[in-house]
Amino acid sequence: MAESSQSKSGGKKRSRSESEGDPDADADAASLQSIQLENDLNFTDTAIALQMMKAQFPKLDKVVVRPFILRSQLYSSVKDRTQVDRDLESLKKEAVVRVFKLNTGKDDHAIMFMDDYLAQMENAVKRYDAKDKQLSDVFDWFKQYVIKSKTDVSISHPELCSLLSNGGDVTEKHVTLLINAGLLTCQLIDQNLYWFVIPNIGSILKGLSQGRKELLSLINRTKYKEMVLANLEKKRLRLSPLDIRFHIRDLIGSGLLKTVQSPIGLLIRLSRD
Repeated sequence: MAESSQSKSGGKKRSRSESEGDPDADADAASLQSIQLENDLNFTDTAIALQMMKAQFPKLDKVVVRPFILRSQLYSSVKDRTQVDRDLESLKKEAVVRVFKLNTGKDDHAIMFMDDYLAQMENAVKRYDAKDKQLSDVFDWFKQYVIKSKTDVSISHPELCSLLSNGGDVTEKHVTLLINAGLLTCQLIDQNLYWFVIPNIGSILKGLSQGRKELLSLINRTKYKEMVLANLEKKRLRLSPLDIRFHIRDLIGSGLLKTVQSPIGLLIRLSRD
């Protein structure tokens, strides 16, 4: 009976060991994941970084928004910021990307590939095309004469009207339609200036601001104000539709978080300076 009991006991131990897995194997897997995540946070080329981040843009459930990349995310992944700025200027002039000033912070800028922006714009103006064809012609003028020739993040009212007039007689109703469609927004300091805008991005920007605060609070609540990247990646934010990776890149580039190498993997730590 004792021998039978011992046999059963041994069987249970083997079963429990198998269900728990090999600790060394788990540690190796976690280490490998950390290395992959770390490599995925760093690039040597701006164009490659943009393409990779576009591919990794989180899938959003309730809002149809084409992928965009924050300039701060590029700063976190391509170490030479001056080179990033130079590359962005070149890509803008070549009409590969378009850069937008965001209202979430004084230095916040979004980058969207031009084909994505044009698709986003066309989707936003569909409901206006059917209402008043005479007024909705302004969308074609905007695409043909404004977008192609003006690569800055803003435009003055006189310059806007001047460029639009290449397509036809411009009225204030045309300008109002562009604003209502979410293609332009008035600057608060100077009502004579407009920011170019990514249409239908408002709710995402709200989530961006809230997600930043939530992630910083999450790390701040830990004992050493840091978390292993592989573990942090598994967290889900309640207040942002954007994923953790999106926010980590943003906050590292903004200087609010930093990365630290450690024996247990790459750490994401609050910046104290």
